[in-house]
Amino acid sequence: MKRVLISSGTKWEKEVGYSRAVRVGNIIEIAGTTAVDGDEIIGAGDVYAQTKFIFEKIEKALEEAGGSMKDVVRTRMFVTDISTWEKAGKAHREFFKDTRPATTLVEVKSLVHPDLLIEIEATAILMD
Repeated sequence: MKRVLISSGTKWEKEVGYSRAVRVGNIIEIAGTTAVDGDEIIGAGDVYAQTKFIFEKIEKALEEAGGSMKDVVRTRMFVTDISTWEKAGKAHREFFKDTRPATTLVEVKSLVHPDLLIEIEATAILMD
């Protein structure tokens, strides 16, 4: 089976040794994704805005790997404040209203920058 690495081009991928996404066969794994665009944090203080931006990034990585949001079977959301779960859930529903992947949402102590409020992973399985 062929292994395809999808890169977003950030310096962290090489420094840490990871890929934005990896496709092996019909499975696509999306790495933990935050609301960082270059050196800018999108939606500081707004978990809903960060969640929407993250799902847009995930959607781009999936498309580059040959998939789509409809192929997502699992998401994992890590929030720094569990009281914001409804805002994160609202954005999740907007992207997955009919797909309804299995999901996990947990609170973590912190992420790599204090302005990051949520990090999301996704797994997709291509059915074609």
